[in-house]
Amino acid sequence: MNNQGSWATDEFSGVDFGDERLNSRLVKICDSFSDSPECSINQSCAGWAATKAAYRFFANDKTSGKEIIRAHRVKSVIRAKKHKTILAIQDTSYMVYTKHPATNGLGNISVKEGKNVKEIYSKGLVSHSCLAVSTDGLPLGILDQNTFSRKLNSEDDKRKKNVTPIEDKESYRWLEMLENYSSLFPNTEVVTVCDREADMYDFFRLSDDIGSPVIVRANVNRAVNKKSRYAEKDVLNLWQFIGQKRCKGTYKVNVPMKNSKRNGTKQASRVATVGIKFSDFNLSPPRNNVKHRTETLPDLKMSAVYAYEIRPPKGVIPLEWMLLTNLPVKDFEDASEKVKWYCLRWRIETYFKVLKSGLKIEECRLGDANRLVKFIAVMSVVAWRLFMLTLIARTDPETPCDTLIDKQQWMPLYLEIHKNKKPPKKAPKISSVIRWIAMLGGFLGRASDGEPGITTLWRGWKRLYDISRGWILAQSA
Repeated sequence: MNNQGSWATDEFSGVDFGDERLNSRLVKICDSFSDSPECSINQSCAGWAATKAAYRFFANDKTSGKEIIRAHRVKSVIRAKKHKTILAIQDTSYMVYTKHPATNGLGNISVKEGKNVKEIYSKGLVSHSCLAVSTDGLPLGILDQNTFSRKLNSEDDKRKKNVTPIEDKESYRWLEMLENYSSLFPNTEVVTVCDREADMYDFFRLSDDIGSPVIVRANVNRAVNKKSRYAEKDVLNLWQFIGQKRCKGTYKVNVPMKNSKRNGTKQASRVATVGIKFSDFNLSPPRNNVKHRTETLPDLKMSAVYAYEIRPPKGVIPLEWMLLTNLPVKDFEDASEKVKWYCLRWRIETYFKVLKSGLKIEECRLGDANRLVKFIAVMSVVAWRLFMLTLIARTDPETPCDTLIDKQQWMPLYLEIHKNKKPPKKAPKISSVIRWIAMLGGFLGRASDGEPGITTLWRGWKRLYDISRGWILAQSA
């Protein structure tokens, strides 16, 4: 609503581009974008003057995506410090702008072979983010983000990968981000949760060195508990070692609906029963790690938690997770807790869906990669807020809505839903308001419908913006 009491005014109170006009413009842009999700810059901004100002903001050399994320991170840390333990979920998303060939500075994301062309490149940006989430699943904010143009490795680079230090590889982004945010929480336990791409000895070693625990899904069926660097006899691989352990109990996992991009099939959501095995083990450094040349690399004391689905539905690929952690796993309760925390890794997948499918950031035509980096940073914060509002109704449903949504939005919303001429004096609870917004987006609210999803919510926000503007104009008439 672009008013002094807006959420963006508070969220970016610490931003500093060295120009107060640019600071103020960021707040106005964020308010405009959050009021009208799905819309382009032209549609979101009220009038040609505001649209030109937004384009100038993204083109200005004084503004940066790093400063936008830094200012937001300050507030994210404040929210996170209220919790004893938080999860820092790292993941990478690929922003594809192949359909915008005139955009300067894009990188080659991937390459494939076409019918008549040997190599077809996807053009775009790589965005690696860390989302802070409470152990109840509430998104608390972005802790770090690195958006960049990728250069595909040459054949020579691929041949040298085993002699290239981790600091010179693209995968170093996982370690760099871990180090960036770990020191921000002196009194809050921060557990980093990652998928298989982070299964690297150097990542685990860094987490040990800085005392920042991690949970990573295993990707490598490595040899464990080796007595020497070159031991080959009487050595068990990870899956074999854990497979010999007894099942300690079962745990229920909610599996969301999944669409297969390969064959177009849809997998229905389900509640899976998984058996759990766990054990401590020693993780040895890879024999080809280049750092062996200059230092003695230590074995790392780790724990593995193996979750495997029992009696999966016919035709469904069963769940199977081998989770590696340097947190203590002494009993079934500890092990099931790690499985629960890893399940919350899906939060960042849904967050990227909000960013790409809901806010449609891949349709932006700013024409330059540096401008797109700033745009992605702004939209990342907007996407976080929309996602947070969706889930806070489930984790803290009694919260008064006026702590998150101003009265120029909830009052006309109440009138639209209830067909009343007079809104209540007391702000309704956030769980009710979120359902009303979803109803504007097509949510029916029947007893069998469950909680509204993010898709109906971002459609509802767009309608609420129009309703709210009309209400403000009527009030001022």
